[in-house]
Amino acid sequence: MKLGLNLGYWQRDADDATESVLAAERLGYDSVWTAEAYGSDVFTPLAWYGARTSRIKLGTSIAQISARPPVTTAMTAMTLDHLTGGRLLLGVGASGPQVVEGWYGSPFAKPLARTREYVEIMRKVWRREEPVTSDGPHYPLPLAGGLGKPLKLITHPLRPDIPVYLGAEGPKNVALAAEIAQGWLPLFAFPSKIEEMYGASLADAPAGFDVAAMVMVAISDDVRSALDGVKMMLTLYIGGMGAKQRNFHADIIGRMGYAEAAEHIQSLYLAGKKDEAFRAIPDELADGISLVGPPGRIKERLELWHASPVTSLLVMGPRDEPSLKLVRDLVLG
Repeated sequence: MKLGLNLGYWQRDADDATESVLAAERLGYDSVWTAEAYGSDVFTPLAWYGARTSRIKLGTSIAQISARPPVTTAMTAMTLDHLTGGRLLLGVGASGPQVVEGWYGSPFAKPLARTREYVEIMRKVWRREEPVTSDGPHYPLPLAGGLGKPLKLITHPLRPDIPVYLGAEGPKNVALAAEIAQGWLPLFAFPSKIEEMYGASLADAPAGFDVAAMVMVAISDDVRSALDGVKMMLTLYIGGMGAKQRNFHADIIGRMGYAEAAEHIQSLYLAGKKDEAFRAIPDELADGISLVGPPGRIKERLELWHASPVTSLLVMGPRDEPSLKLVRDLVLG
């Protein structure tokens, strides 16, 4: 299993994780990942850390496809990959209708078809085999009836095959990742349930396909407090990160076997009863998707992750070097 550090969103001037990233590189972590929603973008912090490191891979988790046309993401990825010596892992995803329609002002229609077309165009850009055209309905190139003509990327990419990962939660989207991408970025992974939930979707994944799961880690003798931290995160995602009619995070919790709980949590949250929503999060759910407690407990629970389809563990939480070293030793032995 490979080990990565997921930094999440950059939020403020003080949130410069350079020392954490340098420590992770020294400790042999394989990758570091950043995120975006409707605050900081995903590429700028990654470029910042990439300029200060030399070996660790640099992942986007995730670049939202509605934020940029596919050629823009392809150009940004090519530039960052070149400047960092071929270290980029490009995670992309459709996000959800609340962000896509509310923040980008774009319709959230046919996310699988849009994602497929998006990735195809990016790969055409990087390969530079011919001027880029696309006859797909979502990103037609060139625009019909105008003065545009097919163009070819001016700069030669360092790598014409930059690895693409898909952020995916539904079974069909996971199957798409296994078909067209080099990896899958699950937000919530319950290791003992992955095979049951996604086994069919992953059945045709190629050799070397990377299941890079994000997991909250809290090293603490106070298991109750650590679990409550995970439950706070789940309260927000299940209750408020999505519309009532369509919340992919609540849906995935339902597929884990907590459908009634997810519906109840969301109803409480949207009614303004956030404390009650927090208390409604089952402990076994929070424990199942995280690694919390003293080192011995974490080591024991890691057995479930090693026995699962997960091939990369992207830890969220630890930032200081001693904690990162302890996590490394627990995960990699």
